[in-house]
Amino acid sequence: MDFGKYKYEAAVKARESRKKQVNASLKEIRFRLKIDTHDYETKVGHARRFLTGGDKVKAMIQFRGREQQRPEMGVRLLERMAGDLAEVSTIESNPRVDGRNMVMVLAPLRGKAEARKESQQRSGGRKGRERVDTKNAKPVSNSLADAMPEELKAQASEADSE
Repeated sequence: MDFGKYKYEAAVKARESRKKQVNASLKEIRFRLKIDTHDYETKVGHARRFLTGGDKVKAMIQFRGREQQRPEMGVRLLERMAGDLAEVSTIESNPRVDGRNMVMVLAPLRGKAEARKESQQRSGGRKGRERVDTKNAKPVSNSLADAMPEELKAQASEADSE
């Protein structure tokens, strides 16, 4: 085998291995210690979306002022978040204090490659939606009168004529 062919095959192998390699990124979600329930649920929803997409999530609580004297409240909040996300994640690093912040890292239960494969299977392997032929379709009317039963239409026309 000549050297050129060997070099070409090595390049092809390297290209294939780069295609299969998946980089799991780290997404960060920041909280304050005093967070309302809806805001908390929104943040947990974002974290769930990141985790099901195969990314790791770094949950960070920012302490300000007197909040720094109560780190146990931050630990409780992060443990509550870990409990809410237990079906899609595991705790990679337990809550730890880092200056004015408390940090915990959650890892997804399945990798990014598996998540991508599953999403492609759900979408049927195609990107986007399938096209629908609308050339022979009836035009859609958005009129409320079209949705009314015939009896009500008759009553309305009688009332208008009086």
